[in-house]
Amino acid sequence: MSNAPLMPKATAIWLVENTSLTFDQIAQFCKLHPLEVKGIADGEVGAGIRGHDPITSGQLSREEIARGEKDSEYHLKLAHSKVVLPEVKRRGPRYTPLSRRQDRPNAILWLVRNHPELKDAQIMRLAGTTKTTIAAIRNRTHWNSAQLAPMDPVTLGLCSQIDLDLEVNRAAKDAPPRTEEASQTLLPAEVTTQREARTTEELFGQSSAPAREEEDEVDVESVFGKLKDLKSRD
Repeated sequence: MSNAPLMPKATAIWLVENTSLTFDQIAQFCKLHPLEVKGIADGEVGAGIRGHDPITSGQLSREEIARGEKDSEYHLKLAHSKVVLPEVKRRGPRYTPLSRRQDRPNAILWLVRNHPELKDAQIMRLAGTTKTTIAAIRNRTHWNSAQLAPMDPVTLGLCSQIDLDLEVNRAAKDAPPRTEEASQTLLPAEVTTQREARTTEELFGQSSAPAREEEDEVDVESVFGKLKDLKSRD
């Protein structure tokens, strides 16, 4: 079917309606069965399909059709189409080369340690593994746990840096916000200033009272009397 024209059945309808090619020639060109082409001519097949002109799409030339109409044994040749179809990306498990499959557990260990926020489905997409293997590596029940060493999957070629960053950003968005513990929260300024004022009063308020009492107990007359005695001796 790789050499068949685009929309084979619609092309066969157009050739039946607009050329005098034989059923075998149209069937050979469109990769259909001759009986199916005969059913198209009889109106039993493709009744609701609109014919597709292979000349406008560049799949067949007028000269090629003229050659086929002159010689019923001539096989029409498909021209290179001018229409470029994009490649269809098939979704499926990521293929890992045999030479790199032995490094897959190391990549899983690296993802589990460095990005614990990643879900199992995301690790499966990045490393091309299964949930059983991921659980075994996390629980250290893997048969080769003692020999495993964390290795970057991008360096190993298991995924691209773009894919890794994309999955990490998705996991960060889906992760719940972190809640700080009550012991780590800061107290308001009013509470802290009140506590500081109380502590200063407790420390300095009690110690200043005895000092004042001691000052009151000092005899002023005796002090000045001693000074007078010293002056008189001099």
